[in-house]
Amino acid sequence: MTAKSSERKLHFEEITPRYANGMAVLIINILLMLASVAGFIYGITRVAQADGGTDNVSMYIALLVVSAIYFLLIGPMLFAGLKILKPNEALVLTLFGKYYGTLKGEGFFFVNPFAVAFHPAPEPVPVAATGSEQASATAKTTMQSMKKPSKIISLKTMTLNNEKQKINDELGNPIIIGIVVIWKVVNTAKAAFNVDNYKEFLSIQCDSALRNIVRLYPYDSTNEDQEKSLRGSSQEIADRLKAEIQKAVDIAGLEILEARITHLAYAPEIAAAMLQRQQASAIIAARQMIVEGAVGMVEMALDKLSQREIVDLDEERKAAMVSNLLVVLCGNKDAQPIVNSGSIY
Repeated sequence: MTAKSSERKLHFEEITPRYANGMAVLIINILLMLASVAGFIYGITRVAQADGGTDNVSMYIALLVVSAIYFLLIGPMLFAGLKILKPNEALVLTLFGKYYGTLKGEGFFFVNPFAVAFHPAPEPVPVAATGSEQASATAKTTMQSMKKPSKIISLKTMTLNNEKQKINDELGNPIIIGIVVIWKVVNTAKAAFNVDNYKEFLSIQCDSALRNIVRLYPYDSTNEDQEKSLRGSSQEIADRLKAEIQKAVDIAGLEILEARITHLAYAPEIAAAMLQRQQASAIIAARQMIVEGAVGMVEMALDKLSQREIVDLDEERKAAMVSNLLVVLCGNKDAQPIVNSGSIY
């Protein structure tokens, strides 16, 4: 029973509270407060002019009390129920500690005056600083303390760009990687009550998911089988990263729209060695292509000479011709021609 009840508490669903037109309530309340002022003045005047009629005096005193109660208590209390929302904003309301509902959409609303707006994200806590940074930190703290924390939850599409992380890939090579995550709040009740601070929760889950994904892939593929890698399979890595983060933040009522790798590089301590390795691999691949092409051209030349019967070469001369052609085609420098004026035999 306890497990089921705790499971239900972690899955709040949004509900829409009862509300009225805020402008109409505002106008009516102002008119009633003006009427209460007029009634209070009228009651005082009539009590002062009363000549001993007990019933009339009691009626005027009751008018005074009602007017004073409405002007000093009920009227201001009704003003507390007025809420203004801009486009793509939401207001999570609690009533005596229980979830009351979520106001969404632009407009001027009136809700239960006892319903209190709730926002899970606290104001940022300043980090202790020393030396010259302490004065600026103190100034920022003072400015933050003067700001009134907003109770409104934004429904806009937002971007999270955490700091770059140093993580070891599948081969154990340290790399520096950074991601950007585009997200928005889709369930304000879960965002408000299931986690302490949904923005910090998202940031931590992004870092955790990034570490889990990076450890499964090498930085770059090292064979011809085109093994999946962080550099060569960026789209697949991004899709898997998005799914991993979405699974983790479902409990907070967030939707991940996109996750992309924005920075990918080897760590400075191995960057030079890895650059030499990449250059060597590129040179070897280029040489391999040159040799394969040269062998094909030599084979084609021998076949053409044999088919057209231009010259009859024995095996020794064929070997010499192949050697010369390979030197010419595979050499780094231009070949220097030598004219043989005598017989080749």
